[in-house]
Amino acid sequence: RAPDTSLFVPVPLKPGLGGAAEEDVGAELTRPLDKGEVLKNLNKFYKRKEIQRLGAENGLDARLFHQAFISFRKYIMESSSVSADLHIILNDICCGFVPLGHVDDLFPFFLRHAKQIFPMLDCMDDLRKISDLRLPPNWYPDARAIQRKIIFHAGPTNSGKTYHAIQRFLSAKSGIYCGPLKLLAHEIFQKSNDANVPCDLVTGEERLFASEDSRQAPHVACTIEMCSTNTPYEVAVIDEIQMIRDPARGWAWTRALLGLCAEEIHVCGEPAAIDLVTELMYTTGEEVEVRNYERLTPLTVLDYALESLDNLRAGDCIVCFSKNDIYSVSRQIEARGLECAVIYGSLPPGTKLEQAKKFNDPDDPCKILVATDAIGMGLNLCIRRIIFNSIVKPTVNEKGEKEIDTITTSQALQIAGRAGRFGSSFKQGEVTTMHRDDLAQLKEILREAVPPVQAAGLHPTPEQIEMFAYHLPDATLSNLIDIFVSLSQVDGMYFVCNIDDFKFLADMIQHIPLNLRSRYVFCTAPLNRKEPFVCTTLLKFARQFSRNEPLTFDWLCRHTKWPLAAPKNIKELVHLEAVHDVFDLYLWLSYRFMDMFPDAALVRDIQKKLDDIIQIGVCNITKLIRASQSAAAPGTAEVVSEDFPLSGTQRDSRAVSERHGAASTEALSIAVEAAGLRRAKNVRPSRLGGRQEELKSYGRGSLANRLLREGLLTQEMLRQLESEWQDQHRNGRYGFGSKRDDQHSSKETRKKRK
Repeated sequence: RAPDTSLFVPVPLKPGLGGAAEEDVGAELTRPLDKGEVLKNLNKFYKRKEIQRLGAENGLDARLFHQAFISFRKYIMESSSVSADLHIILNDICCGFVPLGHVDDLFPFFLRHAKQIFPMLDCMDDLRKISDLRLPPNWYPDARAIQRKIIFHAGPTNSGKTYHAIQRFLSAKSGIYCGPLKLLAHEIFQKSNDANVPCDLVTGEERLFASEDSRQAPHVACTIEMCSTNTPYEVAVIDEIQMIRDPARGWAWTRALLGLCAEEIHVCGEPAAIDLVTELMYTTGEEVEVRNYERLTPLTVLDYALESLDNLRAGDCIVCFSKNDIYSVSRQIEARGLECAVIYGSLPPGTKLEQAKKFNDPDDPCKILVATDAIGMGLNLCIRRIIFNSIVKPTVNEKGEKEIDTITTSQALQIAGRAGRFGSSFKQGEVTTMHRDDLAQLKEILREAVPPVQAAGLHPTPEQIEMFAYHLPDATLSNLIDIFVSLSQVDGMYFVCNIDDFKFLADMIQHIPLNLRSRYVFCTAPLNRKEPFVCTTLLKFARQFSRNEPLTFDWLCRHTKWPLAAPKNIKELVHLEAVHDVFDLYLWLSYRFMDMFPDAALVRDIQKKLDDIIQIGVCNITKLIRASQSAAAPGTAEVVSEDFPLSGTQRDSRAVSERHGAASTEALSIAVEAAGLRRAKNVRPSRLGGRQEELKSYGRGSLANRLLREGLLTQEMLRQLESEWQDQHRNGRYGFGSKRDDQHSSKETRKKRK
């Protein structure tokens, strides 16, 4: 495969300035160069087809040939002296010594210059070997040295598949559990020690030992990125194996599946992953035993939608896909005199557990849960009925653009399956939608078969990037990664994971002087790049690290303004969540650079206090929403979300109508729908049919300006909305403030005057 040469960044070469040694030799043997003649002959050299063909044979495609020539010409024209041999050739060409000088004679000098500014041309074969990802099983010689037994526990949510794998884990002499979330790892850590099976906990931010003297226990529960591929175990459990297809994290499941040194590997997940796992294990010479499980309690899709929050019952969980919808729905529930628990992705694990505990407690008056798809895994919840507030979800495509797409069958099953958990007070689960027009669509989604998992993720290792850097010492880390991916070769069972977050951090800290290993570690830090405060903190961490100044507890307290008070509005709650993420980031770095982040214990103490403060805020979330709205300008929509809100449908307009009144609510829903659904390139038409609301009112007032500021609307969209509104007027479709209403109003006024 031809490399993507647009990624090849030329290394700048300074023109020769100097002094007399080389200049005297060239000029003494010939004469000083006439730069006008030199320029004329260089341009003639560039245009010759024979030269372009020679360049292509030496790895210079049209793009590289042009860039190399521009650099070569600039170097010669701006240099006060060039090497003696080049000087003599240029002189012979300019003087027209036909037997001695021809423009084609410049090619060796041009090629030498091209390889100086594009060093990858000289080592392309080596780079291709380093980035060859076609045989991942060979990366793990320790695992290949033993014959492993692979058992696949396949089944839907609430089928007991993980339970059976964990029972084998507990009965083994040694074992490792690998899960996708800290909450899951912590749950297994707790269960193991409660069952008198000493078990350690290892996550990116935390290490807990079963023994008081910090001796390593024979069992360990960890997040999947933290599993060791060098330590031998009797049993390993890999949970949620279908995440091997995840565009960002899939590499961690591939690494665990191929690399864990365990006599038995118990894999748990959706049946859709069976074929891929079997195929991957065929390449390692290992057979897969499949154990199928059925759901332990019945799950019924109801024939009616909820339609009104007045119809809520104890044990109901409303699933939303944006924070704004969480805020809106929770406020409307509490306005009806009901208490509700709230769980969404950016809440700290401790707060999620407390909210889950509150909802599960039969003696607590809180009987309703409002949550995002964060409840899909990691929390044990006593839910009777799952209610989808919406069946479309904001996503970010491979280009980093925001889109809205219908939830997949896998996502719908994962969420719906949380209802009627085995062993809870509800012996069967129910699932429905908030709105009638979504119900048929949800049934269709749930009836569809989950498409088989096609490929497993891979990611370049630090060692591979180091070897790349050895060959390309002047390239930035972001550019190294780009070139690696463009040259990488994978077979049909694998794909290279998305590296956008890595590149974002690499570009952000590029100007800071760090060695390659340290730079790589900072770029793999787990943070949400949509949180400016967290990104800024990482930048400050890296800068102070580069100066060899330890990041102390006092420094962190000054930066985060600790101690912090309980939040008074939603904006302050969101900031507290970001500060919690900063503490997580400090703890994550403290396990990689202990000397430079020395106060992990102190930071963990204040993080627990911050968790309590956030819990207070979440318990009073409706008060925070009211405070946020009273601070907002009248008639404007309060948008507080890490994603764009899903209020682009008629039903979502109703959901926020209590806050902003009909006219401004409709304008908000229209603008957001235009901004969101227009970007939904991948949404199947059948699943969005009938969702667009008629455009009824539109204005350029404060609401439009706010939407522009929030990035929910662009000037182009604004003009298009105006055009559509005018078209509807011409076609006789009127809404609020229409001409027909105005005419009717005028007639009534004239009658009254008479």
